[in-house]
Amino acid sequence: MQGKFVDNLPKVYGLYTGGFVLFIILMAVLEQMGMSAANIGILFVAFTIVIYALIGWLSRTMEVEAYYVAGREVPAVYNGMATAADWMSGASFVALAGGIYFGGYPYLGFIVGWTGGYVLVNALMAPYLRKFGCYTVPDFIGTRYGGNLARFCAVVILVVASFTYVTAQINATGTIAARALQIPFEVGVWVGLLGILFCSMLGGMRAVTWTQVAQYIVLIIAYLVPVIWMSNKQGFGLIPHFSYGEAVQRIQELEPAVKLGLKAASNVPGLAILTNPHNAPGGGADSWKFITLAICMMAGTASLPHILMRYFTTPSVRQARKSVAYSLFFIFLLYFTAPALATLTKLQLLDPTLATSIIGKSIAEVGNLSWIQNWSSVGMLKIVDGNADGILQLNEFFMRADIVVLATPEIAGLPYVISGLVAAGGMAAAMSTADGLLLAIANALSHDLYYKIIDPKADTKLRLVVARVLLIGIGALAAFVASMKLTGILGAVAWAFCFACSGLFFPLVLGIWWKRANRAGAIAGMVCGFVAGAAYLWYIRTGGDVWWVIDHLRFGIVGMPVSLIAMVVVSLMTAEPDAETQAMVDEVRNPSGDTILKGH
Repeated sequence: MQGKFVDNLPKVYGLYTGGFVLFIILMAVLEQMGMSAANIGILFVAFTIVIYALIGWLSRTMEVEAYYVAGREVPAVYNGMATAADWMSGASFVALAGGIYFGGYPYLGFIVGWTGGYVLVNALMAPYLRKFGCYTVPDFIGTRYGGNLARFCAVVILVVASFTYVTAQINATGTIAARALQIPFEVGVWVGLLGILFCSMLGGMRAVTWTQVAQYIVLIIAYLVPVIWMSNKQGFGLIPHFSYGEAVQRIQELEPAVKLGLKAASNVPGLAILTNPHNAPGGGADSWKFITLAICMMAGTASLPHILMRYFTTPSVRQARKSVAYSLFFIFLLYFTAPALATLTKLQLLDPTLATSIIGKSIAEVGNLSWIQNWSSVGMLKIVDGNADGILQLNEFFMRADIVVLATPEIAGLPYVISGLVAAGGMAAAMSTADGLLLAIANALSHDLYYKIIDPKADTKLRLVVARVLLIGIGALAAFVASMKLTGILGAVAWAFCFACSGLFFPLVLGIWWKRANRAGAIAGMVCGFVAGAAYLWYIRTGGDVWWVIDHLRFGIVGMPVSLIAMVVVSLMTAEPDAETQAMVDEVRNPSGDTILKGH
């Protein structure tokens, strides 16, 4: 290979993909030769973590621009892959299909919101933030509005939203490590954290970028293979995305037969039973819940600092815009597959004509299934014979929603090598997002809080040491919080999106599109929106009545209007920004010309 590393990316990742496929084939051969499922799972997880750590080591740097924005040399297609991996977290890979499995149609609001959010990113944010030339989101807020107080408010919101999000990712790594390595969940979160820190600590954004491209390749292969295999096995063809409607109809026929909606025989903390019809669009309040969830997820997508940071790494504004389109395509591949996976997995368990079904069978027979025993042993699944008839009813089968995707290959009776592949994919998804989130927090604290506010004279070496120490400390705290199991993966992610959109969405959008927005207005918008959203979450989580069917998953719909009103009113009541600032805002929207913050 000749020339710079970025010139050889097709060769590098072509060889990497080929090597990973050969590893899968090797694992399949070893399984046929008698290697145990436990050893296959360990090898899959260990192999992928070692590869990511190696990329992180090879990408180590002490250059500020390489550490914060990968040297601004990431081509659009690879930035799209890295963004997709950064975006498709443990929630997307591990928990989303589980939410659709248990909740059915209403959970498509997540998919609509998360994909639709990239339209907002492309139209309102990414190209203009790249033109600005900042390192972090608080960097834009602090420079656009001026003053350390605005920058500090943005740092606080970024840390709260990103920390909430990263605990969900470490939760996902703990879930995967617990099953693959046969260790307790509380230990698994620390195992996952070690891999995450190796990827991001030494090379910052440069290491995270090239690791995330590798992680995307693993996670998309891992997500598509079992769905296609299971669809073909059930008779729906090799492309289930257009044919699984028949499976939805079959589930609708089966749900009444298995006594859907019976009261749970026993309450099992942390686990759930199947209670909602799979295909029930609803109306009235249900439609309102769907719309508000989608709005919160869309605005949250366009406010999350670790996603917006990815567009600071491209060589130009044009490349930033193109990379958003690539991001959306790579994300679409997984999101278009998630409903099919949830549907086909549910059918595997409910349909008595399939050998893998369990509802209506003897509890003694079901209890002897290896996948039931394996997931029960790590506390992710439980069977309770509530009426003591020895037959498994739907309301007697409890499962953690977060394991649906991970358990699907075993549920479908696929070779265990596919389970190992899915575990590796889930680990890749969770680690890639955790890398980006921890980096966003550490960069904001080291660059915007320490360097810009506390010690503006700090040299490059000290700034990067501070960033790395913060990475370790924040990661350890997140692992500790994740081990407490305060909420499920999907719930924690929804909170993160709502925190972000409550405090940051309108200060970012109006900072680009409204010259009259000023420092006082931005501070009012961030503080009032964030406090209103957080207060409402606290209110309903401590037993308060839910207002207008707005539950804890969509509290951003309370924070955002408060933020907008406060920002507009305060901006109009106070002095307009100076002429230089307004000229800068005009220049940000010009796709040509020099970067605003040159050499920054």
